[in-house]
Amino acid sequence: MANQLENLVQSIKSKVRALKKSKKPYIKMDKSSSVKVEIRSRQARKLIDKTLKVADRPGKPTAASAATPSTSIPGEQ
Repeated sequence: MANQLENLVQSIKSKVRALKKSKKPYIKMDKSSSVKVEIRSRQARKLIDKTLKVADRPGKPTAASAATPSTSIPGEQ
């Protein structure tokens, strides 16, 4: 029984090794200009949607206003 299991494991290992060796190298293709434009427009759309979502919440501080330091100096009025 142990011998059969060992033979099975060895055959599986050899098949896996053969599959790894037979792979052809992957050739990465450059993106076309239309694909690049599509990616940029998707990113722009996401940014616009995010900005509009923040702008639709009145009374909540925006990310830009929360990040800017206060211009008032303590002790001066």
